[in-house]
Amino acid sequence: MSHTPSRPFGALLTAMVTPMRADGTVDIEAGARLATHLVDHGHDGLVLNGTTGEAPTTHAPEKAELIRAVVEAVGDRAVVVAGAGSNDTAHAVRMAEQAAEVGAHGLLVVTPYYSRPSQEGVYCHTVAVADATDLPVMLYDVPGRTVVRYEPATLDRLAAHPRIVAVKDATGDVQSALRSIDRTGLAWYAGDDGMLLPFLSVGAVGIVSMAGHLLGDEVASVLRAWDRGEVSLARQEFATLLPTIDLICGSGNGALRSKLALALLGLIPGATMRLPQVPADEDEVAAVRAALVTAGHLVSAKV
Repeated sequence: MSHTPSRPFGALLTAMVTPMRADGTVDIEAGARLATHLVDHGHDGLVLNGTTGEAPTTHAPEKAELIRAVVEAVGDRAVVVAGAGSNDTAHAVRMAEQAAEVGAHGLLVVTPYYSRPSQEGVYCHTVAVADATDLPVMLYDVPGRTVVRYEPATLDRLAAHPRIVAVKDATGDVQSALRSIDRTGLAWYAGDDGMLLPFLSVGAVGIVSMAGHLLGDEVASVLRAWDRGEVSLARQEFATLLPTIDLICGSGNGALRSKLALALLGLIPGATMRLPQVPADEDEVAAVRAALVTAGHLVSAKV
């Protein structure tokens, strides 16, 4: 799979964690290695500096350095999408400009959170970010975090923008997606791992995943089966992935679970996070390790 006009960001993207050293500094080299691992295992796109990447607590130079390193590592094989999300429009514009300067291939733009702007405010904010660079834009609709959704009329207006080409949909609202896909012509990406098949059934073209940290080849196989029209096979294959999806996504803290699982598997050096995120306690570490064994990712639950 690769990016096409109907799949402008590819089919399988993971919202990548930002590896950190024990002292909390961003481990750029580990980020590049993780990106390479993911692209070697089924991914044709990556999202950097999103929620799973702890964007609220990483700083502009760190974000830029990570984007640059990942583009250098895998930019010839995968689409690198950079988060440009803020409830401060000027800040989001600066993030977009900076991402473009260091080589990102696209932007992820979320509705402004916390301040609960009007739909006109949401529209003007999004257009300001999209106008800041020549990069294609994926909108991010995640009302569970932002409270504010892209309403249908706002999506219609934004779809007319030449650089707004896709939506990451984490609303869980499949009926709304069906209507919006047909109406706007935007490329739709499932934003929740467990909702992949329902969204594909109404016209989505791929997924921005968290469980893809562990399931890249497997999710790519599901997508290929769906593309071939082998719906039953896609369903059967996807059902086998549910324990891992539950492990990563079921706790409500996918960033923590993703980092912890990757660290236990030796794919990143550690699971350090920045406040207000706190590390897993001993019980959660043991539970995640046991779940990795049960799902076949680890041989032993012993330390």
